Amino acid sequence: MIPVKTIEWVGDADGACRIIDQTLLPTELRYLDLTDSDAMWEAIRSLRVRGAPAIGIAAAFGVYLGVRAIGPEDDSVSFVAELERVTAHLATSRPTAVNLFWALERVNRIGMEVVASGGPAAARRALLAEAVGLIDEDNAACRALGAHGAALVADGDTILTHCNAGSLATAQWGTALAVVYMAAELGKRLSVYADETRPLLQGARLTAWELQQAGVPVTVITDSMAATVMAQGRVNAVIVGTDRVAANGDFANKIGTLGVAILAREFGIPLYVAAPLSSVDLNLASGAEIPIEERKPEEVSLGFGRRTAPEGVAIYNPAFDVTPARYVTAFITERGVVRAPFAEGLARVGNSPSSRARLVIPRESAGPIPRQGATDA
Repeated sequence: MIPVKTIEWVGDADGACRIIDQTLLPTELRYLDLTDSDAMWEAIRSLRVRGAPAIGIAAAFGVYLGVRAIGPEDDSVSFVAELERVTAHLATSRPTAVNLFWALERVNRIGMEVVASGGPAAARRALLAEAVGLIDEDNAACRALGAHGAALVADGDTILTHCNAGSLATAQWGTALAVVYMAAELGKRLSVYADETRPLLQGARLTAWELQQAGVPVTVITDSMAATVMAQGRVNAVIVGTDRVAANGDFANKIGTLGVAILAREFGIPLYVAAPLSSVDLNLASGAEIPIEERKPEEVSLGFGRRTAPEGVAIYNPAFDVTPARYVTAFITERGVVRAPFAEGLARVGNSPSSRARLVIPRESAGPIPRQGATDA
C-alpha cells in the first residue's frame, strides 16, 4: 500500500516544486509545478497544499524558489537580504501550524551559514538539498509514527478521524492515517469513519479520497453524526493529527476536534493524537498560547459557491480549536507513544526541532486571512 505523493521536487536546480492542488479534490487530480516563492505563498494560503508537515516542506521549497535567481555573481549581502525577505513573507501565509515556522527557521539558518562560507551559489545548492531532505525526513518520521500507532490497534478495529491527517497532509505517508497504512503492512484490517469536517469538508473530500485510492474501507459521516456512531459502538479508537502541541499536551487541530475529544471521553473511546516532533512546540506552556487562524466568512456563508447563510449575517470562522491535554489518551510520535504526564513525556522524547524555531509570527498572519484569489478548500 503506497499512498499518493503530495509534494516533490521535479527536475534539477532550475526545476519546480510539484504539489497536488487539493482545492480540486475529489473530482479532479491536478498537479501544479510551482516555480517562484509568491506562487508557493499563495498555494499555502489558499490550501492548495495543506497539513502541518506538508506546508513546512512547501515553505522550505518556497525559500529556495525565492532566492535561486540570485546568481553567483551577486554579492552575499544581496543574497542575505533576499533570503530574509522571502522567509519573512512565507511566514505570513498561515499562523497555526508550527511546522511552517520550524522549517523556515531551519532553512534560513542553513542559508545564512553557507552563504557566509561559500557564497550565494553554494547557499542555493544547500537550500534545495535541505528542502528535498525534509521529504525524506518526513517519510521516515511518519512511517515510524505509524508503526508505533499500529501497535495500539487490533485487526478489525474501526477508527474515527477528523479532517485530513493522511498522505495529503504530509509528503506521502500521513500522521493519523500512517497508523492505518502501517497496520495494513502488518496484515491488520482497519476501517475508517471520516468526519465530513465542516466547513471545507477535508474529511469528505480528502480523507475519503485518499483512503479509497489506497483500498481502505472508509465511511463518510457528517460532523454531527459522530456522537451517534460512537454511542452505537461502531468506533474502537479516535486518531487525529495536530498542527501544534504545547508543552503541557494541549493541542490544536482542525475545528471540531474538541467536540470529538469530549465525545470520545464520554463513550470511553481512546483518543490518540498523531504528532510528529516537528509539530511539538515546547516554547508554548499551554494551548492558550497557540495562535488560531480565523478564515474568511464566505467559507461558511457561501460554501463552494452556493449561499448557505443569509447575506449580511455575522459569521465566526476559526479554522482550529484547542483540545486540553486531559482528553488525550496518548500522543503517537516517531520516537514512541507518550502517555500522561505529558509535560514530562513530551520533553523526554522531544528536544523537539520546533523548540528551536524562533521566527516571530507576523502580526498580520494571526488575524482573519483575506481572500487571495483562489477558491479555498
